[in-house]
Amino acid sequence: MRSPGRHRHLPALARLVIVALLLAALIGGTSAVDGYGRARRQRMKNKVLEMFYHAYDNYMTYAFPHDELKPLTKSFTDSLSELGNLNLEHLPQDYNGSALTLVESLSSLVVLGNLTEFERGVLWLSENLTFDVDARINLFECNIRLLGGLISAHVLAKEYSNQLKDGLYQDQLLHLAESLGNRFLPAFETPTGLPYAWINLKYGVMENETTETSTSGCGSLILEMGVLSRLTGDSRYEAAALRALRKLWSLRSSLNLVGTTLDVLTGKWIEYSSGIGAGVDSFYEYLIKAYILFGSDEYWDMFHSAYLAVQKYFRHGPWYHEADMRTGEATHWQLTSLQAFWPGLQTLLGDVTAANLSHREFYNLWQRFGVLPERYLLDYGMLHPTEKYYPLRPEFAESTFYLYQATKDPWYLEVGEAIVGSLNYYSKVDGGFASVRDVSTMELEDHQHSFFLSETCKYLFLLYDDSFLRNQNYIFTTEGHPLPIRSTWHEKFPATHVPSNWTFVKDESQPIRVSALSSQVCPETIFRQIVGSPWESACHVPDSYASHRCRIDDDCGIEAVTCKKRTCSMAGYCGLWLVIY
Repeated sequence: MRSPGRHRHLPALARLVIVALLLAALIGGTSAVDGYGRARRQRMKNKVLEMFYHAYDNYMTYAFPHDELKPLTKSFTDSLSELGNLNLEHLPQDYNGSALTLVESLSSLVVLGNLTEFERGVLWLSENLTFDVDARINLFECNIRLLGGLISAHVLAKEYSNQLKDGLYQDQLLHLAESLGNRFLPAFETPTGLPYAWINLKYGVMENETTETSTSGCGSLILEMGVLSRLTGDSRYEAAALRALRKLWSLRSSLNLVGTTLDVLTGKWIEYSSGIGAGVDSFYEYLIKAYILFGSDEYWDMFHSAYLAVQKYFRHGPWYHEADMRTGEATHWQLTSLQAFWPGLQTLLGDVTAANLSHREFYNLWQRFGVLPERYLLDYGMLHPTEKYYPLRPEFAESTFYLYQATKDPWYLEVGEAIVGSLNYYSKVDGGFASVRDVSTMELEDHQHSFFLSETCKYLFLLYDDSFLRNQNYIFTTEGHPLPIRSTWHEKFPATHVPSNWTFVKDESQPIRVSALSSQVCPETIFRQIVGSPWESACHVPDSYASHRCRIDDDCGIEAVTCKKRTCSMAGYCGLWLVIY
């Protein structure tokens, strides 16, 4: 629920203007002086280019057209078999995989400015890729990797059509995406509308298929399937994904928390413990990105409530632990490498101070181990005994990119240097970049995941050269595929001008009694500059009086860090007081 009163929220037009301005600020280019140095930036850009092409060229030499590269043995793996137990008995004899790494690399090739190789990839996929195979695949993984990769590449092919050969591109990738989307739809035919986690591309949902899915698995489909509907004019894809998201949100607890896994037939939760890491992460990410991409307040309302709940029940200083969705009580005090996306999400929201605090702790852990371990036990101060690996994940690089774009602080460019240095020192081998099996010994694993090319290298490149972003606002999917923000995709979209009169937000005779989050404005990069807001975070509501004196609880605001309501003590001061009954 939004806060009542005359400062309840900005008009929809102004809210979307703020979103547009924040995105413009985030991708405003590197022309500003940041003290890092042009030559140093160029050197780091070249290092990232070398990394990308070392990984890409080895894939094309030793693994293409199979899915992913095994860099230690210079061989390949068809990762659909890993993601979904590919039924090799029923595949055509000439089946060579889905060329997953190529699909994932297309948008990166455009970001890097290599339209020639992009063109080659588009042509090969147009002539060779098919989804008419007897393969049991994971819906979530194939949505973010294959469907997202195809849709993004299609959009980029249309945007850069004047730089491609005449007549080369005739929507071939969109037709492939539509074929894949059609094969997803049977997964949603459940009593709840929540999709099965696994589906056979040829035969649909198989007999005795598992009914367990994750929050991410059924709540992180709206970007790719929503854009597919807008590109094709077929509303079924977005309708299915939105129905699933709405159902998932309806199953939240009274604390506005969701669990990690649930049953698609009954809608009952299986795992009540939850956090911002594996199984849940992209659910939060897609709520705010869907709002930015499609402009519907429904997404914002869900995100607003979910974000406040995360800050209240998961946050502990700079870290985020897991908690029981029913009670908010802490369950697991552990850090997972997937949580490193959160500072990037907070930066997109404008909660930069909180983002920076968590990002620096992730960086400290990176420096300690050389890379970011998959799981670290905060309560014991030690690595998880079995999950010690680092599969070249991109989340820390992603958040570093967002924070640099928002602040232009050259320290983040130095963090990028540390990431590039570690990857080259520990993971680079003759046949590509290998995952780290154990961060305590730096033993390597024979796997180069496709997201190393679609995300890790892309975000590191954009950190030092963001020219791709200068003429167009994009939202990046959870797999790093750029989707453009278009007025035709929005329910509402701002005019081209920015309102100059903000007096409807702040009454000089009254303190601001609503948070930036409730008002849907940026507390850091936009709103502070325009109205001199005292907000310290997205959820912060200042006390009525600078002295923090109070007569009643209503004189007290919302605490900036925990997002919890401050109350008035018997002595007449606002604070987070412990109540003893």
